[in-house]
Amino acid sequence: MSKQLNPSSPVNPIVMGKMGSTYGIRGWLRVFSSTEETESIFDYQPWYIQSQGSWQIVEIESWKHHNQDLIIKVKGVDDRDAANLLTNAEIVVDSAQLPDLEEGDYYWKDLFGCEVITSAGYQLGKVIDMMETGSNDVLVVKANLKDAFGAKERLIPFLTGQVIKHVDLSTKTIEVDWDPSF
Repeated sequence: MSKQLNPSSPVNPIVMGKMGSTYGIRGWLRVFSSTEETESIFDYQPWYIQSQGSWQIVEIESWKHHNQDLIIKVKGVDDRDAANLLTNAEIVVDSAQLPDLEEGDYYWKDLFGCEVITSAGYQLGKVIDMMETGSNDVLVVKANLKDAFGAKERLIPFLTGQVIKHVDLSTKTIEVDWDPSF
């Protein structure tokens, strides 16, 4: 199932992966996917990359597995030199292409910028990043400038029910059961 949109640039861009090094002499490239299931990156078309300050659409001619890597053939890129120009380009799609989530599930991008507040009302700071640890995701929270506990950054496990008590994306707040001194 491929979700197709065709504007000349993404309205709400989200990075889904990155083009890697070239593979062979016929214009193939390695691809690094940031999607939960690696191959899902191909469900979202078109891909956009930024080149010289403007968006370009990338059309995939073919893709396949090679050892542990995914490799792609981009339409119109037929040699190693042309493929080299795409190396390290971020693969971007419009976030409107992402599927709707069930209640209680969130895209990381939606949590960035949320204010994190304890159940007792203490403001811990704002979410600036997320980390995947294998067992659970972790909020990276930049503490407020005048944090009473001297914290600059907090790592808070995203454990719904245990630590995460309530997420309200409309007010951009996350209520947590967390000791501010930790």
